[in-house]
Amino acid sequence: MTLSDVPTMNPLVLQRADPCVLRHGDEYFFTASHPAYDRIILRRAARLDDLQAAEEVVVWRRHEEGPQSHLIWAPELHRVGGAWYLYYAAAPDDQVRVDEPGMAATFNHRMYVLENTAEDPFTGEWVERGQIRTGWESFALDATSVVLEDQQYLIWAQQRAGIEGNSNLYIARMENPWTLATEPVELTRPEFAWEKVRHAVNEGPAVLVRGDRILLTYSAAGTGPEYAMGVLTAELGADLLDPASWTKSPEPVFVSDPSVERFGPGHNSFTTTPSGEPVLVYHARTYTEIVGDPLRDPNRQACAQVLPVAADGTPQWGTPLPGTRPAPTSTEILPPSGTFAEA
Repeated sequence: MTLSDVPTMNPLVLQRADPCVLRHGDEYFFTASHPAYDRIILRRAARLDDLQAAEEVVVWRRHEEGPQSHLIWAPELHRVGGAWYLYYAAAPDDQVRVDEPGMAATFNHRMYVLENTAEDPFTGEWVERGQIRTGWESFALDATSVVLEDQQYLIWAQQRAGIEGNSNLYIARMENPWTLATEPVELTRPEFAWEKVRHAVNEGPAVLVRGDRILLTYSAAGTGPEYAMGVLTAELGADLLDPASWTKSPEPVFVSDPSVERFGPGHNSFTTTPSGEPVLVYHARTYTEIVGDPLRDPNRQACAQVLPVAADGTPQWGTPLPGTRPAPTSTEILPPSGTFAEA
C-alpha cells in the first residue's frame, strides 16, 4: 500500500450522512443522504481525498406527492449483473406515527430501487423499479446488497409488530435486484443496552468479506453520540439465510471518541484502496449539542479510514481518526464543492 492509497482528508465529504462509496474500475463512486432529503446525488473521483471537490450530480429528485415525496434517505449504489442500482428509502410525509398498538413511533419509509443499464452511472437513464415488497407494510429502510456465489442477497432494517423498538435487520435472497425470492429472515434485533440508548434500533447494514469471513456491520441506538456500530460474523459458504450461521458481538466495535471530537460514528459502508486494503466509510458529528430537531442538523460528515484486518479476517476496528479538514457547525446547508450539475 502506498501513501497515495490512504485517505488523509477527514471529513471525506462535508454534510453528507449515510455515506456509500463503491470502487469500480479506477474510480470511486460516492452517494449519501443529502441534508435537504429531497434528492439522490452521485460524485466520482480517482482518489478518495478528491471526493469533496468532485462535481455533485443529482440523478433523481423526490416526487411532488405520494409515497416518494419526503425524507429521501440513505441511498446505496450497487453494480449487479451488468447494471447499476440505487437502493433508497422514501416516505409520503415527514410525520412520525404508530402503526399498531405497542409499536414504537416511526416515520413511514419504504424501500425503493432505481436501475441504470448504462456502462457509466452518470449517463443513461435512471428508471424507477418501484418498492421492494418484503411482505410487511411497516417502516423499512437502509437496504444493502451483496452478491456471493452468484446469488444476490438484500439486507435491510424494518420494524415488525410484536418486537420492541424501531427496527431490526433482515436478509433475503433476491429473484432480481428489486424483488425478493425468499421470505425475510431476522438476523438481529436490539437486545443489548448499548443498542437501546434513546431508541432501540438496528439499522444501516454493510457487508465486508475478508478471508473466510463475512462481516455484517450495523448501527444502533439514537443518532446522537450514543450511535455506534456492531458486527455479526458468518463463515464464507455458510447458509446466510440461517440465523444460526451468524454470531453477534455483544459489544459495539466502533464508538464515539471525544478526544478527537468524533461523535456518533455509524451508518457505514466499505470500499477498498487501489491495492485492495479495506476502507471503513462512516458518518460522524464533531459536536454533541444540537439546536432544534437533530433531523434538521446537516452536520453529519462523511469520514473514511483504512481498516486493518488480521490474516484470519479479523478487523482491528480502532476508533475514529481526528479531523484534517475543518467541518462546519452551522445549520446552513453548504453548496457542494465544484460545479453543480444535474443529469
